[in-house]
Amino acid sequence: MGRSSRTKREGGRQQKIAAQRAAARRARVRNRILMAAGSIAVVVAVVVALVVVKMNSQAPALPDASEGPSGAALHSLVSQVTGEPAGVLDRVGPGSLAGGDIGTGNPAGSYLSGVSGPALTSGGKPEVLYVGADYCPFCAAERWSMIVALSRFGTFSGLSTIHSSSTDVPANVPTFTFHGSSYTSRYLSFVPVEETTNYREGHSASQTVPYATLQVPTAAEQALIDRYDPGTGGQGGSIPFIDIGNRYVEVGNLAPYGPQDLQGMTWTQVAAALRDPSTPVARGAIGSANYLTAGICKLTGNRPATACTAPVRALEPRL
Repeated sequence: MGRSSRTKREGGRQQKIAAQRAAARRARVRNRILMAAGSIAVVVAVVVALVVVKMNSQAPALPDASEGPSGAALHSLVSQVTGEPAGVLDRVGPGSLAGGDIGTGNPAGSYLSGVSGPALTSGGKPEVLYVGADYCPFCAAERWSMIVALSRFGTFSGLSTIHSSSTDVPANVPTFTFHGSSYTSRYLSFVPVEETTNYREGHSASQTVPYATLQVPTAAEQALIDRYDPGTGGQGGSIPFIDIGNRYVEVGNLAPYGPQDLQGMTWTQVAAALRDPSTPVARGAIGSANYLTAGICKLTGNRPATACTAPVRALEPRL
């Protein structure tokens, strides 16, 4: 075999070896890339799984926890409710409220009654104590009246919309919550206690599971509840519970006004109805607000005059 032929064969063998080595290198690189991609996929899968678990452990978007208007719509709603025209309030007067609930103390039902005891004050001013809960449909109805009444003496901030529990009766009553809000006034102090949320612990659908706790009454507040709202048959008292300076106490809604008047309405519809004295909502909710206003006016010496108008003062002897 000539030298030239042997050289050519050896050159071909070297080229083949080089090609095999290059192919092996490419295979190793490809394997590394696949391994890296597999590792990344595993990490992504783990992260996604953790996110899903966390989302499932957090509050789902249940009807119980949903809110109403927010942002500019909420600001407009609050302005409308807290700025109820005095002319509308005076035209409603006592509204549709039954006289039997006024000036009586009936532990078995709803009522507004005079009480005797040491003055309830806070910061050197008469105190209005409210105890309720976000789930409670009767509290939902009462808050509309309270916001209208208290706004005549001071200013709210931080009010947010909720609705009552979807498993209570009536269900899903549109309202506000006092939890997280604040109130300022020259004439009185307002202390709200929202005991529980409108959804059950762990967001369970079971009615045997308690509602999640928000606030707990102090020992002094609980003593007032036990004294004036003991309930019957060892079942405890009712909510809402309102102590107006320890001179008047309201328990529940003043009939015939109640959550049934608001059921199926939106927040905007309720606010609009409050401005029309002919509507059942205005005659009930504003009638209740006017009685609350009368009780507060008795504490403040009928100040300010913009709140303690002649129609309101005419209600004071009925308390």
